[in-house]
Amino acid sequence: MVDKNEISGAAKELGGKVKEVAGKATGNGRMEADGKMDQVEGKTEKNYGKVKDAVKDQTGTH
Repeated sequence: MVDKNEISGAAKELGGKVKEVAGKATGNGRMEADGKMDQVEGKTEKNYGKVKDAVKDQTGTH
């Protein structure tokens, strides 16, 4: 079962990648940096969801 944090994190990570590319294309360094930051936040949230899901699987609490 996929945790809501995994989905939310993946969406944030993808949005960050889009923002980073847009920043590079327009020469907007701040947008590019914000995009990279969003990607890190998204990846962290996605991994948190994976760990949370794995704990639920191990403990049998769904």
